[in-house]
Amino acid sequence: MLKFNRAFFAAALALVLAAFIAESAQAQPKGSGKIICWKDKSGKVIGCGDKVPPEYEDSATKELDRRGVTRRTTETAEEQARRAAEDQRLAKQKAEEKKQLDEQRRRDSALLNTYASEKEIDQRRDRELREVDRLLGQFQGLHKAAAARHTDASGRLAAAEKAKKPSAALKDEIARAEAGMARLEQSIAGKNKEKEEIRARYAQTRQRYMDLRSGRAQSAAAAAAPAKK
Repeated sequence: MLKFNRAFFAAALALVLAAFIAESAQAQPKGSGKIICWKDKSGKVIGCGDKVPPEYEDSATKELDRRGVTRRTTETAEEQARRAAEDQRLAKQKAEEKKQLDEQRRRDSALLNTYASEKEIDQRRDRELREVDRLLGQFQGLHKAAAARHTDASGRLAAAEKAKKPSAALKDEIARAEAGMARLEQSIAGKNKEKEEIRARYAQTRQRYMDLRSGRAQSAAAAAAPAKK
């Protein structure tokens, strides 16, 4: 029963609105060929006539010809603001995507101009790794020397305390050795991490270079590029 009442109400409302539009059309001067209907905030048509009342000037409207066919619609100021904000967001996103694409093309061009083969990429990687290994060896040597000083000072401290002699200087020497060892351990860990990063970076560089040389990268870029309108 409720469903029937809703359907009946909707049909009745449509008939009233159609009659209202027809009445407005008949009331139009002969030289006027349009009817303007205005809406409330929910988008429901609440009136029609030859012009929009002042209190509804910011409302959404639709313009109909004398046969009742919609010819033009307008949005509310709020809807226009939302659409403008969305257009601005999309334009900004498109500009950022273009910027990233241009930067990738620049890097790709530089990559192809820098290396003549994958072997040259491997050689450059190995040179960087050797330099890191050289510094790593220095840090490890310094750490070994600091550990030896720490061991020696610890032994002398134990002997001094056993003999009940002053040991403040020895304790200070041990503290300095421990601090030096800690700094060197951080440096050693940093260099080991740097080696991993070099290997990962050159692996990506090598793969990108191979893709560019084989044409796979260009094909992927063409497939991902938006169609021109």
